[in-house]
Amino acid sequence: MIWFLLAGMAALAALAALWPVLRKPAAALEPNADFSETAFYKAQLEEIQRDVERGQLPQSEAEAARAETARRLIALRRAAPENPKEGLPRPRDRRAAAALIAVGLPAVSISLYGLIGHPLMPDEPLASRHELKAAESDVVAAVAGVEAHLMAKPDDGRGWAVIAPVYMRLERYEDAAHAYSEALRLLGENASRRAGYGEAVVAAEGGVVSEKAREAFDKALADEPGQPQARFYLALGAEQDGKTDEAIRDYESLLRDAPPAASWAKAVRDRLAALKGEVPQVAAEASPAIPAAQRPMIEGMVSQLASRLASAGGGVEDWARLIRAYAVLHEADKAKAALADARKALAPNANAVASLDALARDLGLGGAN
Repeated sequence: MIWFLLAGMAALAALAALWPVLRKPAAALEPNADFSETAFYKAQLEEIQRDVERGQLPQSEAEAARAETARRLIALRRAAPENPKEGLPRPRDRRAAAALIAVGLPAVSISLYGLIGHPLMPDEPLASRHELKAAESDVVAAVAGVEAHLMAKPDDGRGWAVIAPVYMRLERYEDAAHAYSEALRLLGENASRRAGYGEAVVAAEGGVVSEKAREAFDKALADEPGQPQARFYLALGAEQDGKTDEAIRDYESLLRDAPPAASWAKAVRDRLAALKGEVPQVAAEASPAIPAAQRPMIEGMVSQLASRLASAGGGVEDWARLIRAYAVLHEADKAKAALADARKALAPNANAVASLDALARDLGLGGAN
C-alpha cells in the first residue's frame, strides 16, 4: 500500500514541475503585447495637435510635449524585440526537459526513500493504534477533569495529591512540584509527599540535587527517618558535590535497609559499585545512575542545560552542574567533553579552572589538561 501512495505523490510532484515547462510561453500567446502602449503614445501626439489647433496649448509647449512623447515612443520600439519569439525555449528543448522531469523526479525520490527510509518496516496493527490512542485520550481526559475540578476548588488537597504523581509521569515537572507543594500546604506534612516534592524539584532542575531539594528531603527524613527516596537523592547530592566517601556510606546504608524485592536496589548497587571503582564506566543503559523510571526525564533536562551552555555560555557553577549530571548518568565521554568545553570557556578565570580540575579529580575524569 505504501508504494502506491509514494508513486501517487511522486506523480503529483512531477506534474507540478512539468506544468510550467509544457505550458505555452506567455510571449508566444501575446506577440503584440506592446501594441496598447504604442497606440497610447500616438493618441497622445494627436491630442497635442488638437490642443494647438484649438488654441489651448502654446506652440512652444506643444513642441516640448511632442518631443517627450516621441522620445518615449522611440524608446518603446527599440526595447521591443524584432522577433517576439526570440529567446523563448524551443519546443524540442521543452520536450526534453519534460521527459527528464517525468522520469528523473520519481526515480530519484523513490531511490532516496529506499536508501534513507524504512520501506520494510511492518505496519503497526490497527488495534494497537486504537488502544494507544484510547489510553492517551483517557489520561488526557482524566488530567483535564482533575485540573477543572482544582480550578473550581483549589483548596482540595486530595486533588493536588492525586494529580502530582501523574504530572511526574507526564514529565510536567514544574507542575508536579507545584501540585506536591499545594498538597503539603493543604493536607499537612507527609514524608512520602515531601520526598515526591523534592524529586520533582530535582527533575525540574535538570537532575541536580539543589539546596531547595535537599531541604525537602531533610524534612521527609525528619518525619520518617528511613524514607528511601529521600535517602537516595541525598546520597546522589553528596556524589554530585564530590563527597565520594559520604555518598558511598549513604548508599551502603540504604542497601542494608532495603527490602529484598526493592525495585530501586539495583540502581543503588550500580551507583555504589561505580563509585568504588569495582566496575568500569559503562553505557548508561547497562548501569543507570538514577532509577530507570526517571532516566529519560533527567537526560532531557541535562540536554537542555548542555544546549544552553553551548549557545549562551555560563559560569563555573553551571558547567559543574552539567559535568556532575553526566557523571551521574554514567556518560563519562560526555562528562569529559563538557569538562574540556568548560576549561576552554573559562580559561581566563584561573580560579574557575582550578575548581574544574578539582571536580574532575573527584569524579575520576582526570586532572588538568
